[in-house]
Amino acid sequence: MRANLTVNPTEIFLPEIENAAAKSRFVFVCEHASNNIPAAWAGLGLTEAERTAHIAWDPGALGLARALSQRLDGVLIHAPVSRLVYDCNRAPDMAGAMPARSEVYDVPGNAAISAEDRLARTEAVYLPWCQALHGLIARRTALGLQPVIITIHSFTPVYFGAPRAVEFGIIHDEDPHLARAIHAAAVKTTRLRAELNAPYSAKDDVTHTLRVQATPYGLPNAMLEIRNDLIATPAAEIAMADQLAPVLNMGLVEIQKQAKAS
Repeated sequence: MRANLTVNPTEIFLPEIENAAAKSRFVFVCEHASNNIPAAWAGLGLTEAERTAHIAWDPGALGLARALSQRLDGVLIHAPVSRLVYDCNRAPDMAGAMPARSEVYDVPGNAAISAEDRLARTEAVYLPWCQALHGLIARRTALGLQPVIITIHSFTPVYFGAPRAVEFGIIHDEDPHLARAIHAAAVKTTRLRAELNAPYSAKDDVTHTLRVQATPYGLPNAMLEIRNDLIATPAAEIAMADQLAPVLNMGLVEIQKQAKAS
């Protein structure tokens, strides 16, 4: 089955921005916040169970990002549609932007996307996302807040049948300083099994947002991955935020010290 694309090219899906008046440097980014598949894409041919599974979004990531935003007075931006419609952490020429297969699941509505369909999705989802995030960063920069970009994701405890022991992954692109500082703080102050560049790394093409929105401007940045069984309920999301908020603050303080010493 191939889902028919009936979305009007002029219809766009704008990201949501929360706590826009935040006073801290933190900019929290949640590209996989939603499993919403707009009616125009007819569910992409997936079952309801598949549409609520990890392939469609990062369960727990938005709730955690919101809680961190509140605790650290950071601004939050999150995507409005499922990553199966368009993955905002992928460039338009990447297969993962509109995947025909995700993990062990086929995505029928993405099996034979025409160039026109790809362009329509890019214009409807990806370009508004990029423009909104870039504008948000520019406005924060103009206010003298020197943005620190933190992307928030979750991952499954089992991947292709293999259990994952890591609980908290901190991933970096070209600039490792903030990721290393966050990792060191997590190891020192929490009982989480924290690892650098796990369960993914930049070589897996998961750092697109950092590469486009942070690295070119010299902005401190890191991608956080939390195992989703640890943030499976609203209470668990809050508990994790309570653990990670001090860790992020410690990481920021450390790189500020490093910058002054250099």
